[in-house]
Amino acid sequence: MIVILLGPPGAGKGTQAARLTATRGLVQLSTGDMLRAAVKAGTPLGQQAKVLMDAGELVPDALVNGLIAEQFESRKDAPGFLLDGYPRTLAQAKALDAMLDARGQQLDRVIELAIDEDRLVDRITGRFTCGTCGEGYHDRYKLPKVEGTCDVCGGHDFKRRPDDNAETVRTRMAEYRAKTAPILPYYDARHLVTRVDGMVSMDDVAASIDAALGC
Repeated sequence: MIVILLGPPGAGKGTQAARLTATRGLVQLSTGDMLRAAVKAGTPLGQQAKVLMDAGELVPDALVNGLIAEQFESRKDAPGFLLDGYPRTLAQAKALDAMLDARGQQLDRVIELAIDEDRLVDRITGRFTCGTCGEGYHDRYKLPKVEGTCDVCGGHDFKRRPDDNAETVRTRMAEYRAKTAPILPYYDARHLVTRVDGMVSMDDVAASIDAALGC
C-alpha cells in the first residue's frame, strides 16, 4: 500500500502517521527526516544536499526524488509506504508515478486532513507542555487539574513553542496551500483524494482514514 498523507502543521498529521505505521506496518518516508539522515550519514546524495542546504538553497526535485527511490529500493520487503512531505510539486508527483510504475506498483490513496483555519489557530496558540515529561495541555481544552502542576509527573515547569502564535500559524497555512495547490488537482482527477475532517477527535480522524484505506 502506498499512501500520501497531507495536512498543514497542527492538523494532527504526525499523530495519524504514527498510528498508521504502528497498526499497518507502513514505513513513513518524511523528506525532511531523510535529508537530515542522508547528510548525517554522508551518502552521495546527502553530500549534495548538504552543500545546497548550507548555502541556503532549495534542494532540487531530482535529489529529493533520488532519496525516495533509494528508500523504495532499500526497503523492498516493507508492506507499504506512507509519504509525508512528498510530493510537494507537480514534477515530484509525476516522478513518483514513474518510480511506482517501474516497480509495478501504484499509488493507493491521498489522504488530506482538512481543517478550519480559525479553529486551528485556536488549537495551536493555546497549547503548552510539561517541561519535565512532555505531557500536552491547552489553555481552553485541557488545563492541569491543579493549576501549575502537571497531572502526570507533578512537575511545575511548563513550556510553549515560540512559533505557536497566530501570525506564524497563518503563514504556515498559506505556505501549505501554495505547496499543495498544484498536486491536489492532479490526484483529484484520478479520484485518489479523500478529505478527512481533521478537527474532530483523533480517534474519529483515525476511523475515517481506516475507512478510506479499507480496514
